[in-house]
Amino acid sequence: MMRFECSQLVIERVDPLVQPGQSPSTHTHQIAGGNSFHSAMEPAAYDPAAKSSCTSCTFSEDFSNYWTANLYFKARNGTFKRNGGLTVYYIPPYDGKSKVTAFKPVRFPHDCWRPNAALESYMQKQLCHRCFSNMAQDPFGGAPCTGNDTATLPNQICWDGKNIDSPDHKANVAYPSSGSFESTGPCPASHPVRLPQVMYEVMWDTTPFNDKELWPTSYGWHGDYLFGWKDDTLQKALDARCTGDRCTALKTQTAEQANTCITEQEAKEPVDGWLTALPGNLATTYE
Repeated sequence: MMRFECSQLVIERVDPLVQPGQSPSTHTHQIAGGNSFHSAMEPAAYDPAAKSSCTSCTFSEDFSNYWTANLYFKARNGTFKRNGGLTVYYIPPYDGKSKVTAFKPVRFPHDCWRPNAALESYMQKQLCHRCFSNMAQDPFGGAPCTGNDTATLPNQICWDGKNIDSPDHKANVAYPSSGSFESTGPCPASHPVRLPQVMYEVMWDTTPFNDKELWPTSYGWHGDYLFGWKDDTLQKALDARCTGDRCTALKTQTAEQANTCITEQEAKEPVDGWLTALPGNLATTYE
């Protein structure tokens, strides 16, 4: 299981999968990975590994882009503050022997996770939230989230073997027809090629916001992915069953080097600190 950190490339309102070419897009994202990310990139025709000169992730040959919607806390006085960071997982089958195919097409966009937890019909399979009583995550689990809240978002692991993209950026992939990734559930006949599970882990320090009187009652969240590993490096790492953030099949960089890979906002606006309004003046929609 590969588990590695990606520092923030930029925080901005850009989403080339859902709102291509629009800058600014509707809401903010934390974006990580290759520094060629921009609003007009065409997901099915763009090669981050060829276009990027650096990456904000631990493995220096990974120029993929990873992005999730930002979570803002709304205080009683009506101001907002951003929170959260990103860890990326690439997970081979848990049985220790089944092979998976790396995202062979150089350009493989995923709009993998787009739940609206206020509506049961839109709840995403395997989306998971965990509460911790302290930042060390010991003991594991439990509520209230007096230490932090961690969300994990796993992607679809079965590919149709033909289409590197689809109009909704996700019909070309699917979850197992039964069981789960962890149980090595079978892929549906329509999507027979087994992929590694890409999973995002996003942690929020919730300690300043533990008063339940402040909490909303519904929410939506999502994550997106654009494949950008150089050449066949990801397949080599998966075949070697690399663990954590060290892998003899891959080149790595220090956290200090990763932190230097940043880009400027396309549409400049404040996104950090206490804000009097959400970026784009979006209204909060929870009840």
